[in-house]
Amino acid sequence: MHRTVTVGLDGSPESLAAADWAAREALLRDLPLRLVNAWEWQPSAFAPEAGLTVPVPPTDQQRAEARRVLDEARERVARHHPGLRIHADEIPGQPVPALLKAAEDAELLVLGSRGLSRVTGYLIGSVALSVLAWSARPVVLVRADGGTGEEPLADDSAAGSAAPGEVVLGLDLHKPSDTVIEFAFDAASRRAADLRVVHGWTLPPYHYGGEFMPGVTAETADRVRHELTDVLRPWQAKFPAVEVHAQATVGGAGAHLIDASRGAALVVVGRQVRRAPLGTHIGPVTQALLHHAVAPLAVISHN
Repeated sequence: MHRTVTVGLDGSPESLAAADWAAREALLRDLPLRLVNAWEWQPSAFAPEAGLTVPVPPTDQQRAEARRVLDEARERVARHHPGLRIHADEIPGQPVPALLKAAEDAELLVLGSRGLSRVTGYLIGSVALSVLAWSARPVVLVRADGGTGEEPLADDSAAGSAAPGEVVLGLDLHKPSDTVIEFAFDAASRRAADLRVVHGWTLPPYHYGGEFMPGVTAETADRVRHELTDVLRPWQAKFPAVEVHAQATVGGAGAHLIDASRGAALVVVGRQVRRAPLGTHIGPVTQALLHHAVAPLAVISHN
């Protein structure tokens, strides 16, 4: 299959918001939109917090529900984006492996998210986290209530979207990834948006013991700013139309990225591919953004 922007659906408001966002992204990239539903239900994912089991519907009922979800989403998206090429596929298998397989043929995979503190539905809890942790392709998580400047279209709203906000990039200067940086610059370029680059750095250890040396702090801050400028310089040359605002902040980047996500069009972070003994590693900044980011969050795997 040719490259697509693929969105996983489960019929929730969050997955419909993801479909709306993915449709706009497909138009920006001049790619088809692929709507998918993994129709083999996962009983444990639907069990209530009390621990009671939920009966699994018969196979034909599961497939009928998958088709209904896809048909309704396709009609909704086509109504707002009549020129968009749309494919809708029921994909066999349970959600995590099915979505990972679907992502292999995708430019990026889009899923709905309510934040991991409130788990409802298989795409916005453990499944979304598992897909995010294992996917080699970019994964974008979209919240239904996000104030992004690109709000989900209501069923009766007209086509079109508001002016986009900034694209925000969380950049680790210790291990800067060309893949992550290029994704952010490209996203800003396609949206004709500014790019805000946020890097968090820590004070020397002696500051935490009570000793304060302003000269050393200023020197360190100046060095970090120069490093940030050096890393971004070739990308600014490659994307000269993108206006860049570089922000080097003391402390972890997570809180600053969460603040920057309010009103942003997209937040971009990287996930280094490394297998831990018990699963995969996502990282504290990405974990914080999964809980609290308002804007859509793009997580880009890299070596």
